Amino acid sequence: MWLKASCELKFSITSPTPFVFMLRPRSGAQQWVAAEEYLLFPSVPAIEFTDDYGNLCQRLIAPVGDFTVYTSATIRTSSGVDTHPGGAFVEIEHLPDSVLKYLLPSRYCESDRFGDMATEITANQLLGYDQVATIESWLQTHIQFVPGGSTLPLSATEVNQKQIGVCRDMAHLGIALCRSLSIPARLVVGYLHELQPMELHAWFEAFVADRWYTFDATQHTKKGGYIAIGYGRDAADVAIYNQFGPAVIPIEQNVRVEEINVTQ
Repeated sequence: MWLKASCELKFSITSPTPFVFMLRPRSGAQQWVAAEEYLLFPSVPAIEFTDDYGNLCQRLIAPVGDFTVYTSATIRTSSGVDTHPGGAFVEIEHLPDSVLKYLLPSRYCESDRFGDMATEITANQLLGYDQVATIESWLQTHIQFVPGGSTLPLSATEVNQKQIGVCRDMAHLGIALCRSLSIPARLVVGYLHELQPMELHAWFEAFVADRWYTFDATQHTKKGGYIAIGYGRDAADVAIYNQFGPAVIPIEQNVRVEEINVTQ
């Protein structure tokens, strides 16, 4: 399916403010970026770099006054989500080097605290994909999903205690549970077609059967329309923007995702 996704962030800047944005999706195994637009109002110099996770990031200094960032992309992505019931657990010694960092505890995914819990949740499941699918189902049953319910990221431990969270928080707990079973897992941020309410979204991927598979406890049906912008260990790695100095939050944020027809 072909999707056009856009994000507009509007800020009111009181002093020159350094920003690092992460708003450009990149082509990969699951998506192809056919066209892009990236606009800054007012126009200021920006430097792009690729971070340690392969994400495309932009550095700039926002001037005093109203400042707007607008990005859009036309992307071909899958109309479904790949599944692999019975997909095998990958032994640690056979994991690609680039995947190993997604086994370790991180700021928001304290996987070293969830071993007994994860073992209990996935008891009697085949090692690998079926364990992750069971974790996804457990999250849907036990954690209340409340869109817009929190502005600051919660750690996996906090989500488990509160039993409530936004998409990012639920993904954090899912990642921690997977890693505690020695299954690599990472956070993904981006867009989802027909998400309600429409906003930027977060889900997680787990590495089983020699590849990454998508899991999203906020969605009760397996559907496509995902567009990934960034990958990382947790929310600390995949912030859509980081700003430095006095706190600045968007005064307006507009996100749109629509299916389009593209003539071949």
